[in-house]
Amino acid sequence: GMGMIVEGKQWYQRRVRGMPTTQNPIYYIEQVEVEDDDDDVGENFEEVKFDEDISDSEAEEDLETALRSMQQSFHAEGVEEPHEIPKAVVSRRPEVVDDFIRNFLIRYKMTRTLDAFQREWYELQQRGELENPELVPDCYVQNEELENRLKFHKKEIEKMKRGVQKAGTQYIKMRKERDYHRMHHRRIVQEKEKLFTDIRRLKKHYQSYEPALEELKNKYETAMREKMLTKIECEKNLGKITNLTSTISNYETVRASTNENQPEKEVELEGLVQQHEKPTKKTFVHPKDSAMPVENIANPNANVSLPVTCHLTRPGGYRQTDTFKAHDLAISGMALHPYRDVVATVSDDTTWKMWSVPDGELLLTGRGHSMWIGGCDFHPDGTKLATGSGDTSVKVWDFGAAECVHTFNDHSHPVWSVAWHHSGNFLASSSMDNSSKLFDLNSQRCRCTFRGHSDSVNHLTFLPYSNILCTCSADKTISMWDIRTGLCAHTFYGHVNAINNVTFNSQGSAIVSCDAYGIVKMWDVRQVVEIASYDFEPHPANCASFDMSGSCLAVSSNDGTIKMLEVEKNKVTELTGHEDGVQAALFSRNGEMLISASSDTTLKIWS
Repeated sequence: GMGMIVEGKQWYQRRVRGMPTTQNPIYYIEQVEVEDDDDDVGENFEEVKFDEDISDSEAEEDLETALRSMQQSFHAEGVEEPHEIPKAVVSRRPEVVDDFIRNFLIRYKMTRTLDAFQREWYELQQRGELENPELVPDCYVQNEELENRLKFHKKEIEKMKRGVQKAGTQYIKMRKERDYHRMHHRRIVQEKEKLFTDIRRLKKHYQSYEPALEELKNKYETAMREKMLTKIECEKNLGKITNLTSTISNYETVRASTNENQPEKEVELEGLVQQHEKPTKKTFVHPKDSAMPVENIANPNANVSLPVTCHLTRPGGYRQTDTFKAHDLAISGMALHPYRDVVATVSDDTTWKMWSVPDGELLLTGRGHSMWIGGCDFHPDGTKLATGSGDTSVKVWDFGAAECVHTFNDHSHPVWSVAWHHSGNFLASSSMDNSSKLFDLNSQRCRCTFRGHSDSVNHLTFLPYSNILCTCSADKTISMWDIRTGLCAHTFYGHVNAINNVTFNSQGSAIVSCDAYGIVKMWDVRQVVEIASYDFEPHPANCASFDMSGSCLAVSSNDGTIKMLEVEKNKVTELTGHEDGVQAALFSRNGEMLISASSDTTLKIWS
């Protein structure tokens, strides 16, 4: 054996052969504590010499190093080398009875019974009253294993049952969905067949209308030719009347100088003139009514070179240079002064204001409407402003008098927009009552009402230097009216949504319209056909305006941007900066800047 003395206590390890010869010897380690004053200890045990030269690193040796050192000491003293310790092999050993009982008590947490059992068991074992512990029969071990496996499989079965139940519920749900989609598919197929039947029926019905449409087309062409001939004849008659009037004037001059005694011939000539100028039907004539403008007036912008906007000539185009708050509520419209850098804005706050640009100085403020103001326009001489409001009134404001000089209340519904004739004597307005009206500023009365649209007339404008009024409506059409006769000359079809705005280029050769789905269309005035279409959906296009040259188009969008369209290159760029929908964007006369008004209550200057 081997002994070690540590902290006054002596520990022994010994090998005992105490089993019968018929069995294999069993080795175990016993731990015994011996008092220091026991003198008999040295008689029974041989003390092993301790090598004091062991280094600190060797003191921390492991089990294999200790065994090697022991073998070396045995060789040195001539002691027989102990048997080689076999390697540990993990094998299944039958459980002994006491371990079986302990495991049973521990499993069921019978701690007090376990303590009593261990105390009594070890007492009997120390007294030697217990024989070798018997092994638990295999049947009990197998029963326990089978019981554990049975519990495991029961848990698995429960888990599988829950999975099967969940899968069954999912299956029923998917089957119901399948049945629903199958019924939906059958319904769609039936509707499809019904639609195909309706289409075939409509095709047959349409084919029956083709001859009638062809006949109506021929009649329309014939009527248009007759209209043109009548118009030419009318112009000839007007020329004859003009010549006859000049002849009469010359005759009066000659007669005054030669002979004043020929009244009968003068009466005959005056009677002839009155016969030519006699209207076809009697109409009320106010003594202060303005004379209808002459038919043919040359457009001064038609054959001249006009300035091109700097957005096309400078690298990078327009840049935002200034922003200022114009109103307390959303701005609904804007107009540019005819010859000064001044703009007028109207708002939902029932006021209109006049600003100098680009410095943003407030010049005038007008109050008088009881509801929102929808549109405004400057008089051609720049001394007056016309406004149309949701209170159904149209007001004319004089800057010199600093007051409203007249109010027209002829509309029955809110007024969307107003526009001046180039002569300055006539003012047109469009309303939600499906009509447009022409007011005479001298006689201060409504001279004509234009009816023909089936829905609200959202905007109107005059063809530059002419007597043609153009209106756009929520009924998706654009109409051209002759203000002298009150008749519709042409109608443009093509939009599929309500039209918000319509405008001419400065030359008067093209019209641009924009609708509530962001579709912008360009029309040829002479040929009455669509030239181009631009898609800025899905946000509404609120306004469109040309620069003076007609080469660039600014489209005010409800998404807070301004779409800058180069007409010839069909190239689109965006100006961003507004926080709400842009209601109007206008070019300055020289094209050096762009002014935009938005529902975010601000004006922005782009240059």
